[in-house]
Amino acid sequence: MPSPPHTPSPHVRSEPPRHRPDGTSPLPPRLSPRPCPPLSRATVIATLRAAGCVFAEDEADLLIATAHTADALAAMVERRVRGLPLEHVVGWAEFHGLRVTVDPGVFVPRRRTEFLVGQAIGLGRRTAARTGRPTVVVDLCCGSGAVGAALAAALDRVELYATDIEPAAVRCARRNVTAAGGEVYEGDLFEALPAGLRGRIDVLVANVPYVPTQEVGLLPPEAREHEPRVALDGGADGLDVLRRVTAAAPQWLAPGGHLLVETSERQASPAVESFTHNGLLPRVTASDELYATVIIGTAPPAHRTRQPPAPHPTP
Repeated sequence: MPSPPHTPSPHVRSEPPRHRPDGTSPLPPRLSPRPCPPLSRATVIATLRAAGCVFAEDEADLLIATAHTADALAAMVERRVRGLPLEHVVGWAEFHGLRVTVDPGVFVPRRRTEFLVGQAIGLGRRTAARTGRPTVVVDLCCGSGAVGAALAAALDRVELYATDIEPAAVRCARRNVTAAGGEVYEGDLFEALPAGLRGRIDVLVANVPYVPTQEVGLLPPEAREHEPRVALDGGADGLDVLRRVTAAAPQWLAPGGHLLVETSERQASPAVESFTHNGLLPRVTASDELYATVIIGTAPPAHRTRQPPAPHPTP
């Protein structure tokens, strides 16, 4: 059967001859796409404000400073107007003095979590002074790896590990945590960690999801539409993942090691019960300025074997 005649694809335009036999061109020269006219700061602010951005001026300055071309600025403004988190638009977030890479679809680190980092830094420094060795730090539910990277930057010597169940988060965290000398693993909480870490962790930070399932739909669109639900939904009362972490943590903490978990003020009391039930000594810390509540659970110190009393000298 003869092959059918060739039909040009509708997406490919046939090229007519570009020169007459006499060498003259029948067509005008092909023009490059016309660049987008630059947006003024006032236009960017007005566009963002109309889209409901509360801090339109600050966001406009950040977008203008980040974009390298007028086309890039226009694309960034358009993505922001569509509701993408600002951090996903520019590709990074400022967290505890660091510029942390944040890829699309990855949980954006919150400023209130800097309070958890501050508490962990103090505990890590005290541990290092007591032991004289690098502090073993694990960042569970690490998302972008912002918490782990901040701890690595603040502590003099640290052995850092991070885990997350979301593949996109793991890819992003590897860019932040590996640069800080740490290792990132993909998996569900402790299951992803090397077995050799059991009983060795000095500071265990777990920024677990703690939004009750029925309240996820009340979150701002930026969160509920552009961040993974697994990073937000904490179950019926918001404490499902926290309970799993506190149940397993005593097997992984070093004697006197600490578990730090962020939660809400109204969830603090049942969260403390979970710490206590699993043998951790809890205390609640809070920051009114950052609207942050962190529970710190400390593993009991190693039991020392009692030495028998020295015998009395024979007279």
